[in-house]
Amino acid sequence: MPSNDVEVVVIGGGAAGVAAAKRLRRASIRCLLVEARPRLGGRAWTVHDEGGHGLDLGCGWLHSADRNPWVGVAKEQGAAIDETPPPWMNRPLEASFPSAEHADFRRAFGEFYARLDEAAQKETDAAASTLLDPASRWNALINAMSTYISGAELDRISLQDLDRYHSTDVNWRVVEGYGTLISGYGADVPQLLDCPVSAVDRSGKRLKIETSKGTIAADRAIVTVPSAILAAERLRFVPALPDKTTAARGLPLGLADKLFIALEGAEEFEASVRLFGHTDRVATAGYHIRPFGWPMIEAYFGGSCAAELEAGGDAAFFDFAVSELTGVLGNDFARRVKPIRMHRWGSDPFALGSYSFASPGCADGRATLAEPVDGRLFFAGEACSRHDFSTAHGGYLTGNAAAEQVIAARQAKRNTSR
Repeated sequence: MPSNDVEVVVIGGGAAGVAAAKRLRRASIRCLLVEARPRLGGRAWTVHDEGGHGLDLGCGWLHSADRNPWVGVAKEQGAAIDETPPPWMNRPLEASFPSAEHADFRRAFGEFYARLDEAAQKETDAAASTLLDPASRWNALINAMSTYISGAELDRISLQDLDRYHSTDVNWRVVEGYGTLISGYGADVPQLLDCPVSAVDRSGKRLKIETSKGTIAADRAIVTVPSAILAAERLRFVPALPDKTTAARGLPLGLADKLFIALEGAEEFEASVRLFGHTDRVATAGYHIRPFGWPMIEAYFGGSCAAELEAGGDAAFFDFAVSELTGVLGNDFARRVKPIRMHRWGSDPFALGSYSFASPGCADGRATLAEPVDGRLFFAGEACSRHDFSTAHGGYLTGNAAAEQVIAARQAKRNTSR
């Protein structure tokens, strides 16, 4: 342990925690980043296949790249940024979604979001599913898209929160991997890995951070763990913080799992083409063929479909994908694919899901979750962001903001003690 007595402890080494610790270090504040996993990155995790390709098992897209602070970090690190338009901007494979039908779906999808924008201006919140057109043939696919975007079906999602998300529609990728980028950014901060935090005792003059490797004393702490961890009270506060727990429970984590599949004869397909498993049901996966031009398929599973498959282990995801792919491309296609790697985020004990959405009526819980406590406890993470939730840049921005709050509180205390 680098120290059991520091000025600031940052709890959680994901995007928010890394950004917070980096800012504190630049301000010459003695801090310690404590992470439950044996690595940094949190829900950003890059692994490598036999060919050396960096596979992002968690977040993988530099969303709103023209204002995403991780882009600047990538340039500082000399990482390669791929500005190829994302697959959802391309026309899908004709065999899976005929052009005329896809154009009709895009119209229906646009009309749904137009209704969302109008409804969000009202004071009363509701489930986003109330905005589906009962007569539309595309409701199941719009709902399936929601499971990729938010990790949950529309009946679970606040329409006001969904409308508050800000996107510039510029989406890039880091060839070396988003997880590699984030963990690399935090490599030089004082850190304690493989060390879950179980409690923050704020009953005394100084905080006591209870960890699996002993107690750490600190003046202040920045809490960046996922909202699901706070909701389940796997990190406890003494005395309790019921407002935080309630807010976190209104901001559950959706589920979005990815499976990477090796593809023989991949050159048959154009790079970065999209394939739909089904267009008439919610329980379907989306398939990104040849990401970066690599000989593989990146398969996306979301919402209840992903949750049900998680119960069957990794093999259930591959079997589901093969069933859908052969349904579109023929039975012989099964001989051309084999699984590479995936991670079940809902089963991850330090995440319990992928990224946050707000339940109907709970959109304002993000501000409650982000509110500092007693000038000693500060909160960050994508769930604390009003407009950039569910993203790594939302984590960065809230982590940096929490660090700035610590710096300001520290300076205010010094001024009053003079």
